[in-house]
Amino acid sequence: MSCTLGRLLALVSATMMAAASVGTAAAQTAPAGRVPQWTRAAPFPIPEEELYGSVVNGKFYVLGGFGVGGMAPGLVFEYDPASDRWTRKKDMPIKVHHQAQAALNGKLYVFGGCLQGISGEGGTQNAWEWDPVADTWKALAPLTVKRCSAVADEVGGKIYLIGGLEPMENGKGTRVSGRNQMYDPATNTWTERSPMPTTRNHAMSGAVNGKIYVLGGRLAAGNIPVTTNIDTVEEYDPATNLWSPVKERMLQVRSGGGWATCNGKIYVGGGEWITREFYAALRAVDAYDPATNTWEAMTPMPGAVHGNAMGCIGNKLYTASGKMRAGGGPDPATAGVYVLDLPQRGGTR
Repeated sequence: MSCTLGRLLALVSATMMAAASVGTAAAQTAPAGRVPQWTRAAPFPIPEEELYGSVVNGKFYVLGGFGVGGMAPGLVFEYDPASDRWTRKKDMPIKVHHQAQAALNGKLYVFGGCLQGISGEGGTQNAWEWDPVADTWKALAPLTVKRCSAVADEVGGKIYLIGGLEPMENGKGTRVSGRNQMYDPATNTWTERSPMPTTRNHAMSGAVNGKIYVLGGRLAAGNIPVTTNIDTVEEYDPATNLWSPVKERMLQVRSGGGWATCNGKIYVGGGEWITREFYAALRAVDAYDPATNTWEAMTPMPGAVHGNAMGCIGNKLYTASGKMRAGGGPDPATAGVYVLDLPQRGGTR
């Protein structure tokens, strides 16, 4: 690394740390009744990145973790907002990271993921149903192809697994996918659906009023040679099996952030900004309203993170843990858990 580049990266790092400190102070001192501010909750017990959040029966479940060198720990934690307490549950039967997950009828469905590293050939075909009350895992019909870093959303009792990374036809290497498959829990079967126009991985997503929205992500696999983050938003209608033209683009490009659907809006927070010159995480939190096809900037998180888990319970948005910079370096994850009160609005689907 040249001296000039080294000094530039050091300056960027120092600026980000200062911005995070200012954000934390603002979150603690802003007057009540003005702009909603983040408040602290009980810290995540094992600081990690590449965590994914789902809400089931009023509790926030956080799964995954990248581990050391991509050796997934397969963490499963339950957060009870009533007691502000985390409880560790049984680990994933096969420990993966970058899995897709969706809640349905009190159960959590987990699909694919990577065993080590981030690649198509390193992915899995596993599908699981987890019962949070009994804390039991049940194997489901496997995926038809290995998938890593896809998204999953439920509409009408079916779950749609979209995008991600998969191997080439010979089972080797990696390609970025737009594959769209429907899982039917009633019959334990998979059906091919219309593929997403923009192939991508590390995206965010949400289902509102019977339609699925895929937000941002990256066009390249992993961080080599450089991640190509995008701001593209696409809408999928399971009823017609059609994708719409591109919707209003995100306020900024991002991939690998947290997301949650609440009160008819999809919230995205954190994520990565990676170019040939910079590896950075984001503080920004933005809300997409499908009804008006508009974006709104929310109060930024107290610190910049990527790979954070998000969930919405009632009128509160939660973000848990995550890595304090973009991927590719040994910097640590944070245990921070924060809560943001959201504007109320009728309807959550």
